[in-house]
Amino acid sequence: MNKKVLAAVAAAVAIAVIVWLFSGKKKTEHVSFVTEKAVVANIQNSITATGTIEPVTSVTVGTQVSGIVSRLYVDYNSTVKKGQVIAELDKTNLISQLNAAKASLNSMQSTLDYQQANYNRYKNLYEKGLVSADEFEQANLSYVQAKNQVASAREEVQRAQTNLGYATITSPIDGVVLSKSVEEGQTVASSFSTPELFVIAQDLTNMRVIADIDEADIGGVLEGQRVSFTVDAFPDDSFEGHVTQVRQQATTESNVVTYEVVISAPNNDLKLKPGLTANVTIFTLEKNGVLAVPAKALRFTPNEAILTEDQTIEDVEAPVKVWTKEGNVFKAHAVTVGTTNGMLTEITGGISEGTEVLTDFNLSSGDEGPAEQQAQNPFMPRPKNNNKNQKK
Repeated sequence: MNKKVLAAVAAAVAIAVIVWLFSGKKKTEHVSFVTEKAVVANIQNSITATGTIEPVTSVTVGTQVSGIVSRLYVDYNSTVKKGQVIAELDKTNLISQLNAAKASLNSMQSTLDYQQANYNRYKNLYEKGLVSADEFEQANLSYVQAKNQVASAREEVQRAQTNLGYATITSPIDGVVLSKSVEEGQTVASSFSTPELFVIAQDLTNMRVIADIDEADIGGVLEGQRVSFTVDAFPDDSFEGHVTQVRQQATTESNVVTYEVVISAPNNDLKLKPGLTANVTIFTLEKNGVLAVPAKALRFTPNEAILTEDQTIEDVEAPVKVWTKEGNVFKAHAVTVGTTNGMLTEITGGISEGTEVLTDFNLSSGDEGPAEQQAQNPFMPRPKNNNKNQKK
């Protein structure tokens, strides 16, 4: 016989002997089933994010003219009314500019009066044929130019008057002064941009949170959804709000794309302050008081291979069903599914509250072989001899 065949046969025999020595007698498998009750529950799903608390409406107050701040009438946290004077610039130069513009207007008006009278004289003479058409047209041109100069001078007076008015700075809204960027005696220049003097928040009892939501979660965020959030300043307090706006503009930072979501934040007790960081929880799914079963109950199906001879299956034709065990009978119940959060799933029909539904099964093995057989197995390690008096 071929040596290779003999070697293969010898190896097979050796493996069979080892398996027999280790296996002992046949093992029996016991099947136990896991059940959970159908319960009336609140199904919720949420996402978390961080955001910044800010006033719903805030206005930056500046000045359109340059000058020295002569008076400040408000400070941080001052309450102001719309139209209230909050600061004044030195008006000396502005008043001089207004007076110069008015003097120029008076001069131009005098010139206009002369040119108008001269035009009327040349008109009469021209109609009598005493002056040439060229002389009449020259008088008319001088008169029109004088009228334009007067109009321009009036605009200069109006501009100077407006600039003088800008020197008195008033609050554009009712609110609270959040910041003050100038002091009395400081010079502000409006040459390139409008300098910021104050920031006024309209209503600190009506705040909002601007939360940055990851692109993976933004699809589930909708206006009107309930929101709860906390701030580090008051760790034991939970604040409530709702989503008021989901902004379409994306922001990318370090290859992470986020979207801004605006959340209302009522602040009647004035605990929330602008700039605080909020830890936000947005409830994207919320359904209360519904009959629900564990989601894995909808995936369970009894297998005839794990049933004993006296156990039977009563199935139904339905796309979705749950199973119960009534004695030795596994019974299917057709149900209709609703919302789910991945752990619990809403169902209707088929079963009632408190029904035990099957969710899983466990297999356990029992060894019927004698313990002595394992102890006598020559391939198993023997216990150490702890007899200290044993002779070597």
